[in-house]
Amino acid sequence: MEAEKDNPGVYVPPPLLYVLTFLVAVFIQKKVSINDVLFHHQWIKIIGVVLLIIASFFLVSSLRQFFNSKNTVITMKSATSLQTTGIYNFTRNPMYVGLAIVYLSVSCFIGNWWNIILFPFLLLLVQVYIIKREESYLTRKFGQEYLAYKAKVRRWL
Repeated sequence: MEAEKDNPGVYVPPPLLYVLTFLVAVFIQKKVSINDVLFHHQWIKIIGVVLLIIASFFLVSSLRQFFNSKNTVITMKSATSLQTTGIYNFTRNPMYVGLAIVYLSVSCFIGNWWNIILFPFLLLLVQVYIIKREESYLTRKFGQEYLAYKAKVRRWL
């Protein structure tokens, strides 16, 4: 039987997946251009700003909570505590929600439909490669406490 891992087994930093997906979309736009006229409207830029403010709330709240509890945000390291309060009352993954909203916000500013087209694939990648592994790890590490938390708080929103 394989020994239990002392970390989630996520070796690619999650923000890097968001950045790489974003860059792939920019590359595709250069090769297979989609008309970006919609993104030239001022209201799209306003949506981008609003999304950035919302993303900041998710990211700052979750990071502050992690640092205050002296937990690690590095997915290759072992968790020292289970986060279940504050922003974690509303979503089990506020950092990934925040990064997803930043991704959409920046997409509004640069005006690339490929970023929007690739967004569902990015979320699927984050869920399969990162979140599922983290959930398995947290179940091993925190057992019933995590399962109870998981039963009452949604994965995303």
